[in-house]
Amino acid sequence: MESGSSSLLYSGTAWDFATLRRSYDAIERIAEQELGLDVYPNRIEVISSEQMLDVYTAHGMPITYRHWSYGKHFLQHENEYKKGYSNLAYEVVINANPCISYLMEGNTATMQALVIAHAAFGHNHFFKNNHLFRQWTDATAILDYLEFARSFISRCEDQHGIAAVERVLDAAHALSRNGVHRHGGKRPLNLQSEEHRERERRQYDQKVFNDLWRTVPGVKPVHATDTVAERRRRLGLPEENLLYFLEKTSPVLKSWERELIRIVRLIAQYFYPQPQAKVMNEGCATWVHHQIMTRLHETGQIDDAAFLECIHSTSSVIQQHGFEHVGPNLNPYALGYAMMNDIARACTDPSEEDRRWFPDFAGNKDAIGTLKHAWANYRDESFILQFLSPAVIRRFRLFRLLDDTTDSHLLVDAIHDEDGYREIRRSLARSYDPGIGTPDIQVLDVDLAGDRRLLLEHRTRPGRLLHSKDAAATMRYLASLWGYEVRLQEVDMVTDNILAVHSAAP
Repeated sequence: MESGSSSLLYSGTAWDFATLRRSYDAIERIAEQELGLDVYPNRIEVISSEQMLDVYTAHGMPITYRHWSYGKHFLQHENEYKKGYSNLAYEVVINANPCISYLMEGNTATMQALVIAHAAFGHNHFFKNNHLFRQWTDATAILDYLEFARSFISRCEDQHGIAAVERVLDAAHALSRNGVHRHGGKRPLNLQSEEHRERERRQYDQKVFNDLWRTVPGVKPVHATDTVAERRRRLGLPEENLLYFLEKTSPVLKSWERELIRIVRLIAQYFYPQPQAKVMNEGCATWVHHQIMTRLHETGQIDDAAFLECIHSTSSVIQQHGFEHVGPNLNPYALGYAMMNDIARACTDPSEEDRRWFPDFAGNKDAIGTLKHAWANYRDESFILQFLSPAVIRRFRLFRLLDDTTDSHLLVDAIHDEDGYREIRRSLARSYDPGIGTPDIQVLDVDLAGDRRLLLEHRTRPGRLLHSKDAAATMRYLASLWGYEVRLQEVDMVTDNILAVHSAAP
């Protein structure tokens, strides 16, 4: 224990709000003065287990609109929790300004302190400083926009009926994974600019989609003589964001229906960075809370019992199950925390292997600076590709299997040698590529002055086609929003051969 150490922040498991205040102040001093973290202002809320279930239901957001799927998720989580099949998280943190951290009222005093360190400073720093979040999200506007979305959808239910609103929301939710812009910068959630664009779009719709043109003999609709190339250029095709295209171009949607689609689209866009930085975000928060709680113990502000509780909790979170475990192959907490620790070790006590693999930072004696640089400038795919070391590969016993469908045997083609390490790292990084999990589906063409059939294309490879039943259900949702026939062709990205065709009509 260092000389001049302060008295204990708390003793035992009980806590009150004065305890939380003392713990928060002590954690803040270490986070900002010793680790140099840069965070949004914090708002800490203590909630019950049922309120935590509500937060789960709303994807971690404090405000959301009503939809039947949220009730379904609530009952599912509640039943699993009551039967002991699953536990609730100790905390939920929201990427907002101020950053909102929810603490479970049933936590011990130590767990409350750990959660504050983990969420209010670890996640908070990552949200504020990571380039992906800075590019795609506006933490200052999300809560206001969610309040607007909830009130707007509530008014629509009163005016048009719950069934009509749910029809649009169901379809928009089904398309939400393909309803984000994956290229370009952040589109702020500014309500005034949204309303201005909405007025401009309504005026444009009235000019382009006026069905009265069809009843006037000898008069061709606007743009009826466009060539295919000109038509596609004017419509901005190909377009990867299906919800954006429907919102802007659908011939049948009413103004309030377009607003519903925009709400789903913008909220989906807000969540777009989170799965791309799961390993880094959780690794950052876990490393930060461990450093802070260790420092509190070293300075005599928590006792041995409290520190052992921290170690036990952290060990449970970062446990890596074996290959026989049902679920994700790699625990993002385990991989992220291991990589953060390994980077810090390479900075302060590098081996010769570290110096060969990481000449830019091995031995630089600046572990915190190196980690903060990584947290700010990478996502999971690029982070693993740049920073996964042979030491971590050996610790996790990683190797690569070649699964050739034409061969009856599996081949281990990358092991623990110089070439194998690089192949394993490259393959693991690619598994975190956001383009792998979401099909590349784009709007290819539509003749608005003709039959208005919407043509989409899925660029893929043989053996990676869409599931036929899922594709059919999703196509029906798409057709209901478009109002005319929709056709999706799956194309081999190498040969351009058409592998499958799906179609639906409203």
